[in-house]
Amino acid sequence: MDRQCESNSPRPITHDDTPRSLGFCGWFFIILSIIFTVSMLPVTIFMCIKIVQEYERAVIFRLGRIMDRKPKGPGMFFVLPCTDTFTKVDLRSKSFDIPPQEILTKDSVTVCVDGVVYFRVSDPILSVANVTNADLSTRLLAQTTLRNVLGTKNLSEVLSDRESISHNMQCALDEATHPWGIKVERVEIKDVKLPQQLQRAMAAEAEASREARAKVIAAEGEMNASRALKEASMVIAESPSALQLRYLQTLNTIAAEKNSTIVFPLPIDLLQPFMSRK
Repeated sequence: MDRQCESNSPRPITHDDTPRSLGFCGWFFIILSIIFTVSMLPVTIFMCIKIVQEYERAVIFRLGRIMDRKPKGPGMFFVLPCTDTFTKVDLRSKSFDIPPQEILTKDSVTVCVDGVVYFRVSDPILSVANVTNADLSTRLLAQTTLRNVLGTKNLSEVLSDRESISHNMQCALDEATHPWGIKVERVEIKDVKLPQQLQRAMAAEAEASREARAKVIAAEGEMNASRALKEASMVIAESPSALQLRYLQTLNTIAAEKNSTIVFPLPIDLLQPFMSRK
């Protein structure tokens, strides 16, 4: 049953397909169109000559079938009146915004993510024959792809690894839109919005971690300062005159601050001779 459904379903147009014959009736109508065009010259010349811009291509249908596997353009080309119709395809790069999507990450966190997609038509014939509206189909597919890719990521990966997510989305979109003749050039994640409660919780966590690091740094500073003071005391202990010089330097520093009262400590060593006499 599945094989019968597959055989009856329409097959996508590819470049390997050979053009099918128009049949007797088809050639009959084409000959009539040529006779009509020649007999009504030069009026029909304006119906036969068509022009497309440098950034456009024309896909020509003759009696409902694609006439050539290569699109026409840019410039001027000819069509037969009554039997030929054509569709213009713009080859310039286009962009669209992915609407904000409510996505549940792998660690059960709801985030709102939006993005932007840049794409262009790489094959005009496939974009006309294999899909009704290539632009709209690419937009809808980008929304579902964004949900599928971000649904397999944790919140930390969504916030820190945007380049990898954009690359995965681009590869998935490019592979899915290849039968439509679409080339996805770039995908970018614009913004990731978190719930207010989660933002407050993350801010409190970051503040706590900063305070913890500050305390560790302060403790390391005190430890280094104590080691420096220990080394300085050992140096001063080896030379008593160094202690006197340090004492005078401290007095000089106090006097430079224009203080009205200076506490002048008297060393006990100066009082030892008097105490010995007593």
